[in-house]
Amino acid sequence: MSPMPGLLREVAVKVGQEVKAGEKLAVIEAMKMENILKADQDCKVKKISAAAGESLTVDQIIIEFE
Repeated sequence: MSPMPGLLREVAVKVGQEVKAGEKLAVIEAMKMENILKADQDCKVKKISAAAGESLTVDQIIIEFE
């Protein structure tokens, strides 16, 4: 989920991709700063619900995991 309102600059993963803890998932631009979202644990990407260039709200779902 988006921790802040902002612009989704990049989604760095694809559906079905295995992700390791600490790996970059997405980049959100908020207040002229880029914030990198990283995986908290090893997982697999189930669904991507937002696209690069989309404006996000607080707690909006970006990526879902299995």
